[in-house]
Amino acid sequence: MSPDGTIVIFRRAGTEISRAGVRDFAKRLMWDIAEGRRFECLVTDDRELRRLNRGFLGHDYPTDVLSFPSGSTSGFAGEIAISAHRAAEQAGEFGHSVDEEVRILMLHGILHLLGMDHETDRGAMARAEKRWRRHYGLPSTLIERTTP
Repeated sequence: MSPDGTIVIFRRAGTEISRAGVRDFAKRLMWDIAEGRRFECLVTDDRELRRLNRGFLGHDYPTDVLSFPSGSTSGFAGEIAISAHRAAEQAGEFGHSVDEEVRILMLHGILHLLGMDHETDRGAMARAEKRWRRHYGLPSTLIERTTP
């Protein structure tokens, strides 16, 4: 863990991602959104996301981001797993960089760690994600892209 309380682990994540940039973004999320609550983020490959998705949610396919909230209201917020492969594909599809896509996925994941759920909250998470996306200068959010 880094001295600032965040940790980002890259495992089989390829070379397209700016590791220092993603780590700096994680620090910003920790202070700006999580109000100092630390979290861990794994950036890895489709195989590992598929294993996690199958093991924890019963879905036998890779996904772009998974969030595992700690359940605590202070201290440690939880863990996020991001597929570098999905991020690269989605970045190409939506016309922005892989780094931007990883940041979008990390933003989405941290909101989930803090208890937001776009499937049940009548748009509260979508509004928060859009506001933070603008704040950080990021392209369209995950929710905006998947909502008709």
